Amino acid sequence: QVQLVESGGGLVQPGGSLRLSCAASGFTFSSYVMSWYRQAPGNERELVAVITSFGGYTNYADSVKGRFTISRDNAKNTVYLQMNSLKPEDTAVYYCNAHRAGSPPWWGQGTQVTVSS
Repeated sequence: QVQLVESGGGLVQPGGSLRLSCAASGFTFSSYVMSWYRQAPGNERELVAVITSFGGYTNYADSVKGRFTISRDNAKNTVYLQMNSLKPEDTAVYYCNAHRAGSPPWWGQGTQVTVSS
């Protein structure tokens, strides 16, 4: 069955870095647009970054541009989110999402990122 398993979250100080990973299985990974979303307590889930199926296009929320980088390795069925210069407002549960036209989106279970001194 389809699985998206996020990892790499944790507690980090402001200004620090984390690298999130999302390992995918059960579908043709290279056919899907992959995205990272996040949801902070009391807030709606928001799109953080997106990458097309072969990585030719990426886009980011304004709040993370210049600090976060999304990438993918289709040979490993994995998408990454490198997060640098982290701020307390980046604290959230981060979710991996797989999507393509004509198919329902799939979600991972999420990984907690906490930025605090």
